[in-house]
Amino acid sequence: MIKSIAQVLCGLVLVCASASTLAQTTPSPAKAQPEARAGVLKSVRGDVRLLAPDGSTRTAKSGDVVAPIDRIVTGADSGASVVLRDGTKLVVGPASRLDLKEFHFDSTTQDGGMLVSLLQGSARMVTGLIGKTHPDAIRVETPTAVIGIRGTDFIVQADPQP
Repeated sequence: MIKSIAQVLCGLVLVCASASTLAQTTPSPAKAQPEARAGVLKSVRGDVRLLAPDGSTRTAKSGDVVAPIDRIVTGADSGASVVLRDGTKLVVGPASRLDLKEFHFDSTTQDGGMLVSLLQGSARMVTGLIGKTHPDAIRVETPTAVIGIRGTDFIVQADPQP
């Protein structure tokens, strides 16, 4: 169990480090209107897929737009890093399923909210402007709990349900 957690954390650190480097060098793409995008995939390692609410699936690559309601699915030795419009960074670990259930953000008023559901695997979140200005507006769900966010940097792990 400890070895497994250590492997997940090592994978998250690697993905986060590459995301940090890419975030400094990669310009934001203008592929979609701000209302149609929650953020951008900054880095992708291995088998990562994006599932839209209509059931369509596409292989994810760096620079892809993440919609306000998308599912990110990573393979066994895979990971992804997403930067949301408010500056929140999400790092999705190996063998994970994460739903971005809700995301809205007004850059003028810095008002917004988000609901993230970690169905399986692990994720790290470093909150952006929404977390700083309206910490009550960020929630993370797992199969067994709903978490209200008060901190700015944390890791969540959800074991697959039997």
